[in-house]
Amino acid sequence: MPSSRSASPTSRASDRAARADPAPGAERVAPAAAALALKIALAPLLVAQALATRRRAPVLPEAAGDRDGVVGAAAAPTLRLLVAGDSSAAGVGVANQEQAVVGHLVRALARATGGRIEWALRARTGLTTRGVHDLLVAGDPFGGADVAVVITGVNDVTHQVTTQRAMRDRAALADWLLGAGGVRHVVFAPLPPVHRFPLLPEPLRRVLGGDARRHDAALARWAARRSDVSHAAFALDLDAAGMASDGFHPGEPVYRACGEALAAHIARLSLP
Repeated sequence: MPSSRSASPTSRASDRAARADPAPGAERVAPAAAALALKIALAPLLVAQALATRRRAPVLPEAAGDRDGVVGAAAAPTLRLLVAGDSSAAGVGVANQEQAVVGHLVRALARATGGRIEWALRARTGLTTRGVHDLLVAGDPFGGADVAVVITGVNDVTHQVTTQRAMRDRAALADWLLGAGGVRHVVFAPLPPVHRFPLLPEPLRRVLGGDARRHDAALARWAARRSDVSHAAFALDLDAAGMASDGFHPGEPVYRACGEALAAHIARLSLP
């Protein structure tokens, strides 16, 4: 990684955007019961803020470009990669897939492994975890994969899918990928720090941020009990410079950080 003296502003921002582990002393997450009580108490305000935010939020397109491809030398060992998910997987916030998470992921993974990466992207804006599952079952076949990276969860939070229901949906998605989907290992990306999204006003930001952290903690606990599923444990530092113009989706610095962190996680896997 270039030093801060010679790095570009974009690369410096991406260096800051991802850390291998959450920062010590991170904000505490309220227990689910306390969070529910707060939601009930603030319900009229939260609903009004959510509706107003939806009205004023600009609608950004998904990134243009190929959704299947190959990176690396033809003679190198091949790793088949599927990336599936919601708008962040689809690259909303940047112009093309080269700048999106899948572009940074496949290039970093090819460098880390010295291999040839055959990749496919199956993603759509607005999908919950259940929606990603439905998309894969009904959509274009991807021919199996050594690793599937699932980027989902924010829409579960904004649609107020409970943590328990979201975990059932993640388990069903993983089981389908590992069975009918022909995948050897499933990697779930961590949920982003919704409590730092610039678009969201307070207290909506704090409430949804707490939900996101509870979802991610449950995901990490569940994945730790399985050998065929893993949770990529890295934290994101978000600021306006790293975000897209809508204040809700990643910009290229965050996509770069996520892609490189996911590539490092995959490179450490011991696949069966």
